[in-house]
Amino acid sequence: MRVFVAGGTGVMGRRLVPRLVARGHQMTATTTGPGKLGLLQQLGAEAVVMDGLNAMSVGEAVATARPDAIVHQMTAIAPTPDLKHMDRWFATTNRLRTEGTDHLLAAAEATGVSHFVAQSYASWNGIRQGGWVKTEEDPLDLYEGTAAHAVWEAIRHVEDAVLKAGGAALRYGWLYGPGSTDDLVEIVRKQQFPIVGGGTGYTSWVHLDDAASATVLAVEQQAKGVFNIVDDEPAPVSEWLPYLAACAGAKPPMRIPTSQARPLAGEVAVAMMTEGRGFSNAKARRELGWELCYPSWRQGFKEELA
Repeated sequence: MRVFVAGGTGVMGRRLVPRLVARGHQMTATTTGPGKLGLLQQLGAEAVVMDGLNAMSVGEAVATARPDAIVHQMTAIAPTPDLKHMDRWFATTNRLRTEGTDHLLAAAEATGVSHFVAQSYASWNGIRQGGWVKTEEDPLDLYEGTAAHAVWEAIRHVEDAVLKAGGAALRYGWLYGPGSTDDLVEIVRKQQFPIVGGGTGYTSWVHLDDAASATVLAVEQQAKGVFNIVDDEPAPVSEWLPYLAACAGAKPPMRIPTSQARPLAGEVAVAMMTEGRGFSNAKARRELGWELCYPSWRQGFKEELA
Protein backbone atom coordinates (compact mmCIF):
# COMPACT_ATOMS: atom_id res chain seq x y z
CA MET A 1 0.00 0.00 0.00
CA ARG A 2 0.92 3.65 -0.18
CA VAL A 3 1.10 4.72 3.48
CA PHE A 4 1.35 8.31 4.73
CA VAL A 5 2.81 8.71 8.24
CA ALA A 6 2.15 12.14 9.71
CA GLY A 7 4.83 12.66 12.35
CA GLY A 8 7.49 10.36 10.95
CA THR A 9 10.41 11.66 13.00
CA GLY A 10 8.90 11.24 16.47
CA VAL A 11 9.93 8.37 18.73
CA MET A 12 7.12 6.22 17.32
CA GLY A 13 7.51 7.31 13.72
CA ARG A 14 11.19 6.40 13.68
CA ARG A 15 10.34 2.81 14.73
CA LEU A 16 7.23 2.54 12.56
CA VAL A 17 8.42 3.82 9.18
CA PRO A 18 11.20 1.24 8.65
CA ARG A 19 8.83 -1.57 9.66
CA LEU A 20 6.32 -0.51 7.04
CA VAL A 21 9.10 -0.17 4.47
CA ALA A 22 10.32 -3.69 5.31
CA ARG A 23 6.78 -4.97 4.70
CA GLY A 24 6.92 -3.62 1.15
CA HIS A 25 4.77 -0.53 1.55
CA GLN A 26 5.49 2.69 -0.33
CA MET A 27 6.08 5.28 2.35
CA THR A 28 5.63 9.03 2.63
CA ALA A 29 6.49 10.48 6.04
CA THR A 30 6.39 14.01 7.35
CA THR A 31 8.51 16.21 9.55
CA THR A 32 8.00 19.82 10.65
CA GLY A 33 11.25 21.20 9.23
CA PRO A 34 13.89 20.48 6.57
CA GLY A 35 16.49 19.44 9.14
CA LYS A 36 15.06 15.92 9.48
CA LEU A 37 14.27 15.16 5.84
CA GLY A 38 17.50 13.20 5.57
CA LEU A 39 16.53 11.01 8.53
CA LEU A 40 13.26 10.03 6.88
CA GLN A 41 15.02 9.28 3.61
CA GLN A 42 17.47 7.05 5.48
CA LEU A 43 14.49 5.18 6.95
CA GLY A 44 13.26 4.48 3.43
CA ALA A 45 10.45 7.02 3.10
CA GLU A 46 9.74 9.85 0.74
CA ALA A 47 10.21 12.81 3.07
CA VAL A 48 7.89 15.82 3.21
CA VAL A 49 7.85 18.98 5.32
CA MET A 50 4.32 19.52 6.70
CA ASP A 51 2.73 21.76 9.30
CA GLY A 52 0.06 19.65 10.94
CA LEU A 53 -1.71 22.75 12.23
CA ASN A 54 -2.04 24.28 8.76
CA ALA A 55 -4.93 22.86 6.75
CA MET A 56 -3.42 23.87 3.41
CA SER A 57 -0.05 22.31 4.24
CA VAL A 58 -1.74 19.04 5.27
CA GLY A 59 -4.03 19.00 2.25
CA GLU A 60 -1.19 19.53 -0.21
CA ALA A 61 1.03 16.88 1.40
CA VAL A 62 -1.71 14.24 1.38
CA ALA A 63 -2.89 15.08 -2.14
CA THR A 64 0.65 14.77 -3.48
CA ALA A 65 1.27 11.44 -1.73
CA ARG A 66 -2.07 9.89 -2.82
CA PRO A 67 -1.96 7.34 0.02
CA ASP A 68 -4.16 4.34 0.64
CA ALA A 69 -3.79 4.80 4.41
CA ILE A 70 -2.89 7.64 6.75
CA VAL A 71 -1.23 7.05 10.12
CA HIS A 72 -1.49 9.98 12.55
CA GLN A 73 1.52 10.06 14.88
CA MET A 74 1.82 13.84 15.30
CA THR A 75 2.77 14.98 18.81
CA ALA A 76 4.98 17.65 20.32
CA ILE A 77 5.55 16.29 23.83
CA ALA A 78 8.54 17.67 25.72
CA PRO A 79 10.62 14.73 26.99
CA THR A 80 10.70 15.77 30.66
CA PRO A 81 7.42 14.87 32.44
CA ASP A 82 5.50 17.76 34.01
CA LEU A 83 2.29 16.33 35.43
CA LYS A 84 1.71 19.40 37.60
CA HIS A 85 1.41 21.57 34.49
CA MET A 86 0.11 18.94 32.09
CA ASP A 87 -1.98 21.50 30.21
CA ARG A 88 1.20 23.43 29.33
CA TRP A 89 3.26 20.28 28.76
CA PHE A 90 0.76 19.05 26.15
CA ALA A 91 -0.43 22.38 24.76
CA THR A 92 0.81 21.91 21.18
CA THR A 93 0.05 18.18 21.21
CA ASN A 94 -3.54 18.96 22.22
CA ARG A 95 -3.85 21.12 19.10
CA LEU A 96 -2.31 18.41 16.93
CA ARG A 97 -4.84 15.95 18.34
CA THR A 98 -7.77 18.27 17.65
CA GLU A 99 -6.99 20.65 14.77
CA GLY A 100 -4.35 18.34 13.30
CA THR A 101 -6.67 15.34 13.36
CA ASP A 102 -9.40 17.34 11.67
CA HIS A 103 -6.99 18.55 8.95
CA LEU A 104 -5.79 15.01 8.24
CA LEU A 105 -9.32 13.60 8.12
CA ALA A 106 -10.46 16.39 5.80
CA ALA A 107 -7.50 15.68 3.50
CA ALA A 108 -8.29 11.97 3.64
CA GLU A 109 -11.89 12.58 2.61
CA ALA A 110 -10.87 14.97 -0.16
CA THR A 111 -8.42 12.48 -1.68
CA GLY A 112 -10.40 9.28 -1.12
CA VAL A 113 -8.05 7.70 1.42
CA SER A 114 -9.56 4.38 2.42
CA HIS A 115 -8.15 3.93 5.91
CA PHE A 116 -7.01 6.03 8.89
CA VAL A 117 -5.07 4.97 12.00
CA ALA A 118 -4.36 7.39 14.85
CA GLN A 119 -2.37 7.39 18.05
CA SER A 120 -4.34 7.53 21.30
CA TYR A 121 -3.27 6.81 24.89
CA ALA A 122 -4.05 4.28 27.61
CA SER A 123 -1.60 3.96 30.47
CA TRP A 124 -3.01 5.15 33.82
CA ASN A 125 -6.00 7.13 32.59
CA GLY A 126 -8.78 4.57 32.86
CA ILE A 127 -11.93 5.58 34.70
CA ARG A 128 -11.15 5.70 38.44
CA GLN A 129 -14.01 3.43 39.45
CA GLY A 130 -14.19 -0.33 39.84
CA GLY A 131 -11.33 -2.66 38.99
CA TRP A 132 -7.72 -1.71 38.37
CA VAL A 133 -7.54 -2.98 34.76
CA LYS A 134 -9.80 -1.60 32.03
CA THR A 135 -10.88 -2.77 28.57
CA GLU A 136 -11.86 -0.76 25.52
CA GLU A 137 -15.45 -0.86 26.77
CA ASP A 138 -14.51 1.22 29.83
CA PRO A 139 -14.39 5.01 29.43
CA LEU A 140 -11.23 7.01 29.87
CA ASP A 141 -11.14 9.34 32.87
CA LEU A 142 -11.35 13.00 31.81
CA TYR A 143 -9.78 14.27 35.07
CA GLU A 144 -12.19 17.20 35.15
CA GLY A 145 -11.00 20.16 37.19
CA THR A 146 -7.31 19.26 36.83
CA ALA A 147 -4.44 20.27 34.56
CA ALA A 148 -4.95 17.00 32.65
CA HIS A 149 -8.51 17.71 31.54
CA ALA A 150 -7.55 19.39 28.24
CA VAL A 151 -5.24 16.49 27.42
CA TRP A 152 -7.96 13.86 27.80
CA GLU A 153 -10.49 15.99 25.96
CA ALA A 154 -8.05 16.11 23.03
CA ILE A 155 -7.67 12.32 23.21
CA ARG A 156 -11.45 11.95 23.19
CA HIS A 157 -11.61 14.17 20.11
CA VAL A 158 -9.11 11.95 18.28
CA GLU A 159 -11.05 8.80 19.09
CA ASP A 160 -14.49 10.21 18.30
CA ALA A 161 -13.36 11.71 14.97
CA VAL A 162 -11.40 8.66 13.84
CA LEU A 163 -14.14 6.19 14.76
CA LYS A 164 -16.71 8.33 12.93
CA ALA A 165 -14.48 8.11 9.85
CA GLY A 166 -14.31 4.31 10.13
CA GLY A 167 -10.69 4.17 11.27
CA ALA A 168 -8.74 2.79 14.21
CA ALA A 169 -7.57 4.55 17.39
CA LEU A 170 -4.60 2.81 18.99
CA ARG A 171 -4.33 3.52 22.68
CA TYR A 172 -0.61 3.17 23.33
CA GLY A 173 0.48 2.60 26.90
CA TRP A 174 3.35 4.56 28.43
CA LEU A 175 5.94 4.18 25.68
CA TYR A 176 9.48 3.16 26.53
CA GLY A 177 12.47 2.22 24.42
CA PRO A 178 15.21 4.00 22.45
CA GLY A 179 14.96 7.76 22.89
CA SER A 180 11.66 7.78 24.76
CA THR A 181 12.48 7.38 28.46
CA ASP A 182 15.95 8.88 28.87
CA ASP A 183 14.66 11.90 30.79
CA LEU A 184 12.42 9.76 33.02
CA VAL A 185 15.36 7.50 33.88
CA GLU A 186 17.48 10.53 34.70
CA ILE A 187 14.80 11.85 37.06
CA VAL A 188 14.61 8.44 38.73
CA ARG A 189 18.39 8.36 39.13
CA LYS A 190 18.26 11.76 40.82
CA GLN A 191 15.52 10.45 43.16
CA GLN A 192 13.14 13.11 41.89
CA PHE A 193 10.34 10.62 41.12
CA PRO A 194 9.04 9.43 44.50
CA ILE A 195 6.31 6.93 45.24
CA VAL A 196 3.26 8.86 46.45
CA GLY A 197 1.20 7.30 49.20
CA GLY A 198 1.06 3.54 48.80
CA GLY A 199 1.83 3.69 45.08
CA THR A 200 -1.38 1.74 44.47
CA GLY A 201 -2.22 3.35 41.15
CA TYR A 202 -1.80 1.09 38.11
CA THR A 203 0.15 1.85 34.92
CA SER A 204 0.31 0.07 31.56
CA TRP A 205 3.53 0.16 29.53
CA VAL A 206 4.44 -0.83 25.99
CA HIS A 207 7.79 -1.00 24.21
CA LEU A 208 8.11 1.19 21.12
CA ASP A 209 8.77 -1.81 18.90
CA ASP A 210 5.65 -3.60 20.13
CA ALA A 211 3.57 -0.46 19.58
CA ALA A 212 5.01 -0.19 16.06
CA SER A 213 4.20 -3.84 15.25
CA ALA A 214 0.61 -3.36 16.42
CA THR A 215 0.33 -0.28 14.22
CA VAL A 216 1.56 -2.20 11.18
CA LEU A 217 -1.12 -4.82 11.82
CA ALA A 218 -3.82 -2.16 12.16
CA VAL A 219 -2.76 -0.61 8.84
CA GLU A 220 -2.54 -3.87 6.92
CA GLN A 221 -5.77 -5.29 8.30
CA GLN A 222 -7.63 -1.98 7.91
CA ALA A 223 -8.69 -2.34 11.52
CA LYS A 224 -11.62 -0.35 12.85
CA GLY A 225 -12.37 0.69 16.41
CA VAL A 226 -10.37 1.29 19.58
CA PHE A 227 -7.51 -0.97 20.68
CA ASN A 228 -5.47 -0.91 23.87
CA ILE A 229 -1.84 -1.34 22.78
CA VAL A 230 -0.24 -2.25 26.11
CA ASP A 231 1.86 -5.10 27.46
CA ASP A 232 0.59 -8.09 29.43
CA GLU A 233 1.36 -6.74 32.89
CA PRO A 234 -0.43 -3.62 34.13
CA ALA A 235 1.15 -2.98 37.52
CA PRO A 236 1.02 -0.60 40.48
CA VAL A 237 3.60 2.16 40.80
CA SER A 238 4.89 0.48 43.96
CA GLU A 239 6.11 -2.40 41.76
CA TRP A 240 7.36 -0.87 38.52
CA LEU A 241 9.06 2.26 39.88
CA PRO A 242 11.47 0.49 42.29
CA TYR A 243 12.21 -2.05 39.53
CA LEU A 244 12.95 0.74 37.05
CA ALA A 245 15.25 2.37 39.60
CA ALA A 246 17.10 -0.91 40.17
CA CYS A 247 17.53 -1.47 36.42
CA ALA A 248 18.88 2.08 36.11
CA GLY A 249 21.39 1.51 38.91
CA ALA A 250 19.64 4.07 41.10
CA LYS A 251 18.75 4.11 44.76
CA PRO A 252 15.20 3.01 45.64
CA PRO A 253 12.70 5.82 45.13
CA MET A 254 11.69 7.88 48.13
CA ARG A 255 8.16 7.64 49.50
CA ILE A 256 6.10 10.70 50.39
CA PRO A 257 2.53 11.02 51.70
CA THR A 258 -0.20 12.34 49.45
CA SER A 259 -0.63 15.44 51.61
CA GLN A 260 2.98 16.40 50.94
CA ALA A 261 2.94 15.45 47.27
CA ARG A 262 -0.19 17.37 46.30
CA PRO A 263 1.25 20.91 46.63
CA LEU A 264 4.61 19.82 45.17
CA ALA A 265 3.58 17.64 42.25
CA GLY A 266 -0.07 18.51 41.74
CA GLU A 267 -3.37 16.64 41.78
CA VAL A 268 -2.72 14.70 38.56
CA ALA A 269 0.50 13.13 39.82
CA VAL A 270 -1.16 12.12 43.08
CA ALA A 271 -4.10 10.58 41.22
CA MET A 272 -1.83 8.71 38.82
CA MET A 273 0.27 7.32 41.67
CA THR A 274 -2.61 6.30 43.91
CA GLU A 275 -5.72 5.83 41.73
CA GLY A 276 -4.49 5.20 38.17
CA ARG A 277 -6.11 2.37 36.21
CA GLY A 278 -4.20 0.18 33.77
CA PHE A 279 -5.48 -1.58 30.66
CA SER A 280 -5.97 -5.01 29.11
CA ASN A 281 -4.57 -5.90 25.67
CA ALA A 282 -6.85 -8.90 25.12
CA LYS A 283 -8.76 -7.30 22.23
CA ALA A 284 -5.62 -6.34 20.29
CA ARG A 285 -4.17 -9.81 20.77
CA ARG A 286 -7.41 -11.47 19.73
CA GLU A 287 -8.52 -9.30 16.81
CA LEU A 288 -5.18 -8.15 15.37
CA GLY A 289 -3.21 -11.30 16.12
CA TRP A 290 -0.68 -9.10 17.89
CA GLU A 291 2.27 -10.79 19.58
CA LEU A 292 4.66 -8.89 21.83
CA CYS A 293 8.45 -9.03 21.88
CA TYR A 294 8.30 -7.54 25.39
CA PRO A 295 5.26 -9.04 27.17
CA SER A 296 6.29 -7.34 30.42
CA TRP A 297 7.98 -4.08 31.34
CA ARG A 298 10.17 -6.21 33.63
CA GLN A 299 11.92 -7.76 30.66
CA GLY A 300 11.87 -4.50 28.67
CA PHE A 301 13.30 -2.26 31.39
CA LYS A 302 16.06 -4.75 32.11
CA GLU A 303 17.11 -5.06 28.47
CA GLU A 304 16.83 -1.35 27.68
CA LEU A 305 18.91 -0.32 30.69
CA ALA A 306 21.44 -3.16 30.61
